[in-house]
Amino acid sequence: MSGDHQPPIVDLDIRKPHLTRMPKIGKTEIELLKTWTLSPAATLGSSVRAKGILQEIQARLPAISKKSVVLEGRDLTLAMPASQKAAFAAAVIVISRVMDEVETLPVIPREIEDILTIKTSERHRWLADGRLPSAGTRTVRLNGRARSITFHVFDPKVVEDLLDRGLVDEWREEDIEAKAEKRRKAAYQAKLTRSLKKATKTPKKSERDPEETPPKLRGWEEFDIDGLLR
Repeated sequence: MSGDHQPPIVDLDIRKPHLTRMPKIGKTEIELLKTWTLSPAATLGSSVRAKGILQEIQARLPAISKKSVVLEGRDLTLAMPASQKAAFAAAVIVISRVMDEVETLPVIPREIEDILTIKTSERHRWLADGRLPSAGTRTVRLNGRARSITFHVFDPKVVEDLLDRGLVDEWREEDIEAKAEKRRKAAYQAKLTRSLKKATKTPKKSERDPEETPPKLRGWEEFDIDGLLR
């Protein structure tokens, strides 16, 4: 019958929804991670010291993994692609060895200045007079330059002791007193020098010319008239 209208038959296989493919994650994008935390005894409360430890680690790592270790606060993190498992394992060994000895690593100049909050001039002065004991010297080559520099390094235990005892404040007081005493001595020496110069300009009686006419005394005539010399 023409009035009987049959609904169209839908082929579900043809009308199935389109599936979106998820991008594949390459194996090289999967990172291998390991983190180490620097102790307060290692950093001595200094961010400069923490950065110095990072640089010490990077100096011991091969070029392929130098930039793979980063510092955030007191946390050192090594992150590398899964394709570099061998390099990652080697870097873990190197970093772990440094971490075993990190609390005994020598303190370099910029680190001790930050830890003790001292100036470069103070470090030089106290090193020269023996108040700041040296733990030896270290020679490094500057990046991109042929020449090397040598500088004193310091025992972290000694630096920690100086920090705990607050000796820096005492040394500064000593320096102020020594500077004042030096000024007093300089002023005294200058005064003594002026006195000696003045004395050399005024001849003594014994140094006068014997032929020189002696100075005439006032009132001598009246004294002689009275016969006091007879």
